[in-house]
Amino acid sequence: MLRVSIFTSRIITNLTMKKSLYFLLFALMTGSVYQCKQATPEPETITEEPFEWVADTVADLRILRYQVPGWDKLSLQQKKLVYYLNQAGLAGRDIIYDQNYRHNLSIRKALESIVGTYDGDRTTSDWQALMTYAKRVWFSNGIHHHYGNDKFLPTFSREYFQSLLSATGANLSEEALNAMFDPEMDQKKVSSDAAGDLVLQSATNFYAPDITQAEVEAFYLKRIDKSDQRPVSHGLNSRMIRDASGALAEDVYKADGLYGPAIQEMIKWLTLAAGVAENEAQKNAFDLLIRYYQTGDLRTWDEYNIAWAQTTEGDIDYINGFVEVYNDPLGYRGSYENIVQIKDFEASERMQVLSQNAQWFEDNSTILAEHKKPNVVGITYNVVNVAGESGDAAPSTPIGVNLPNANWIREHYGSKSVSLGNITEAYEMASGGSILNEFAHDAEEVARIKEHGALGDKLATALHEVIGHASGKLNPGVGTPKETLKSYASTLEEARADIVALYFILDPKMVELGLMPSLEVGKAEYDGFISNGLMKQLRRIEPGKNVEEAHMRNRQLIAAWVFEKGQPDNVIERVTRDGKTYFNITDYEKLRVLFGNLLQEIQRIKSEGDYEAGKALVETYGVQVDRDLHQEVLDRVKPFNIPPYAGFINPELVPELDENGEIIDVKVTQPKDFIQQMLDYGKKYSFLK
Repeated sequence: MLRVSIFTSRIITNLTMKKSLYFLLFALMTGSVYQCKQATPEPETITEEPFEWVADTVADLRILRYQVPGWDKLSLQQKKLVYYLNQAGLAGRDIIYDQNYRHNLSIRKALESIVGTYDGDRTTSDWQALMTYAKRVWFSNGIHHHYGNDKFLPTFSREYFQSLLSATGANLSEEALNAMFDPEMDQKKVSSDAAGDLVLQSATNFYAPDITQAEVEAFYLKRIDKSDQRPVSHGLNSRMIRDASGALAEDVYKADGLYGPAIQEMIKWLTLAAGVAENEAQKNAFDLLIRYYQTGDLRTWDEYNIAWAQTTEGDIDYINGFVEVYNDPLGYRGSYENIVQIKDFEASERMQVLSQNAQWFEDNSTILAEHKKPNVVGITYNVVNVAGESGDAAPSTPIGVNLPNANWIREHYGSKSVSLGNITEAYEMASGGSILNEFAHDAEEVARIKEHGALGDKLATALHEVIGHASGKLNPGVGTPKETLKSYASTLEEARADIVALYFILDPKMVELGLMPSLEVGKAEYDGFISNGLMKQLRRIEPGKNVEEAHMRNRQLIAAWVFEKGQPDNVIERVTRDGKTYFNITDYEKLRVLFGNLLQEIQRIKSEGDYEAGKALVETYGVQVDRDLHQEVLDRVKPFNIPPYAGFINPELVPELDENGEIIDVKVTQPKDFIQQMLDYGKKYSFLK
C-alpha cells in the first residue's frame, strides 16, 4: 500500500504543496483517482508565505481564518451573486444579538464605542480584561456563552467600565449594566432544566420576560391542528409579547414589523441577487424569500423552502432565514443565520453516492418497518466552500447542514445536505497539537485514528446530514417533535442522526460503494466517538455543571447508553492505568448492534411522540456528569492549552468598480484582525437600535 506523508509546516511551507498532498492522501483513502500534474518546485523558488489559520485566542476560544478555494474560477455574475448574498446576510447581523438577549445590542454598541474610540491607557490589566470580554461578546453574539449558554461575567469592575463609558460618551442603561455585572440576573440564555419553567428560566429574547411556559404551550395548543398534513412552523419568525389587553400575541419579523430596518436592507441585497441568479429556479426561490420577508407569511416560507430544496442546479447556494430552533427552550422560534456557499464539484461528486443510495440505507436501517419511509425522495448532498457567514452561523459555524426542517417538506419534496469543506479543512489545518495520545487506550487506537480518523469524520458528517436527518417518519396524527418532545426534541433528533451515521459507517456497504477503503475507518470513528462522548467533551463544561447543550447531550446519551447496555459482554471496558481512565472497545460488531438497538428506540420515541420515554432517555444518560471523571479530564487537558471552541473571521469580499460605479470584479481578502472586523461590521451593518 502506497503511503503519503504530510510533513509539518516547518518542512513544507508552501501552502499549495501542503494542500496537494492533503488531497492526494484523501484520494488514496477514498479510492478516488486524481491526475497529479503539479511539478515539484526547486526549494529556492518557494516564496509563498504560509497561510495563517489561527488569528487569535481568548478565554476558551480560538479565532481562525478560512480560505475560499475556486473563487477565481467563478464568472463575474457568480461573484456578484456571492457578494450580494453575503451583504444580505450581514445586513441581518444585529438580529441575532437581539434574539439572544434583550440587552445584547446596547452592550455590544457600548463596547464598540469604547474599543473604537478610547484614547486612555490601553496597557492596564483592566483594559486587557475589557478586551477579553469584548471578544467573547462578539464571538457569542451576546453576553451568554455560544455553546454552554451560561452568562460570562466581566473580570473588570463596574466602576472601571462606567469610567470608560464616560470617557467615550457611550451610554448604557442601569438594567443593562446590571445584566453585565449581576451574576444572578438572566444567568442562562437557554435553560433545559425541565423541572422548572423553561421560558422564565431562559434569558433568550424570544419571549417577553414575564411570559410563562404554560402560557406559550396553551397558546399554540389552540392554534395547531394536528390533522394538518402540511403544518406551518408556528412561531418561527416572531417574538411572543403581550398585547394591550395582556393576552399573548406574536410580533412578526418582517419589513414593516419587528426587525424591519434590517430586513428592508436584506431585501435590497436579495433583490440584487435575484437579478444575477444563475437560473430561473434560483430566481424564483429568491422572489419567494423576498416576499416572505415582506409579509412574514409562514405559508410563503414553506413555498420558498420547497422551491429552494428543488433548486439543485448552479454553483452558488445559500442558507438565509430564521432557521434553527435550538435557542428557543420550547423549540418554536428560529435564530437568524446566513451561509453563502460555492459548490466543490470534485468532492461533491465523490459523496453523491450517499444520496443516490438513500433508499438502501432506509430499507436496511434497524428502525421498525412502520417507521421507515417507503420512498425517500429528493435528497441532494454537496460539499461546499463557504464564502461568508453571519448571524447564528458566525463566528461559530456548523460543519454540516441539512434543510429544510419541516418534516412534511422533507418527506414530499426532499432536502439539501451540505458539508462545509473549507471550514473542515481550516479546523484540521489549525489543529496544531492534539490530545489524541492522552485519551487513546493504546498505540493501535492512536494509529487507527491517525490513519483513518479524518475520513471517518467526513463520512460521519455526511451520513448524519444526508441519511440521518432524512430518515424515518412520524405516525399519522402525531404532532411535530417540538410539540410532542418539547425541550428534548433537538437532543433526540441529533442523537438519531448521529446513531444512523454510527450504525452505517461500520457497514460493508460503505466499502462496496467505494466511500472508504476498509472497515478500519468505521472503527476509528467508533474509537473517537466513545472517547469524546464519555470523556473529551467534558473539557467544555465548567466544574460542577451538568450537560446542557443539545449536541453534547446527544453524544453523552449515546456513549453512556451503549457503555451500560454492553456491560454484560464487556463491549466497552473502562480501564484505569497510572491513575488515568480510558475506554476501550473490545467488540466493534457488538457495539454496532447496540447502536442499532438505540436507533430503533429513538425513532420509535420520535414517531410516536413518546415524551416520557424521551425525557427518561435524555435525563438518565445525557445530562448528569461524573464529577470525578470530569475533574480528571480537566486536569489532563490543561497542559495542552488548546481552547475547546473555535470560530472564524470571515474573508472580505471587496468589489472593484468602474468609473460608472458598476462592479467589474470582486476580490477576496483576508482580514488580519478579529477586533477590527467586528468594529467594521458594527459600523457598516448596524440597522437596529
